[in-house]
Amino acid sequence: MNPRLYYITDRNNYPLSLLDNIKRAIDAGVDFVQIREKDLPVRELLSLARIASDLKTGSRTRILINDRLDVALAADLEGIHLAQSSMPASRIRAKLSRPDFLIGVSTHSLEEVRAIQDCGVSFITFGPVFFTPSKSNYGPPVGLEALKDVCHSSRIPVFALGGIDQTNYVQCLISGAEGIAAIRLFQDPNLPIEKVVRKIKEVSDQKPAPSQ
Repeated sequence: MNPRLYYITDRNNYPLSLLDNIKRAIDAGVDFVQIREKDLPVRELLSLARIASDLKTGSRTRILINDRLDVALAADLEGIHLAQSSMPASRIRAKLSRPDFLIGVSTHSLEEVRAIQDCGVSFITFGPVFFTPSKSNYGPPVGLEALKDVCHSSRIPVFALGGIDQTNYVQCLISGAEGIAAIRLFQDPNLPIEKVVRKIKEVSDQKPAPSQ
């Protein structure tokens, strides 16, 4: 199985049009786009979500939004992504009538991963695996060994997150991650996103067999 790719948006660190890059990401074949524009007023956020949802029509890309269940439902998105400080995934799942609605959760330790295994979570991001400025407040990187432990322990798909670039994404996949989540990797104006996606998607399934 080819790796799954999870593009997290950050318009404040992208010099070009965010919607143009979302469209390029969809056309390139990313599996998920998470709209992570926390500072936007609700009306602007809803408008962005609706346009992004329209852009992915006819593609396999699924659009999620950070935290805002109300916006996700109003824009008919495929899911939301939660932080550790967000409403628990189990409470959100109980509110939903859509069994296919995706709930992703950010995790930073094996304990956090274990705590949500039976909470209706669709997938997790785990990190920061490597240093990244956007995650520096969370402390030092967790590293590849921690990623490997989480991937072998979790029944939920794991996306490696934090400092992922073209030099280290293969290490994350070998460690057992089912996919790569990133901001900068998919927003580098000097690196066509089509080439990035194609290169990563060409990686064959290199995950080691689970420990017995």
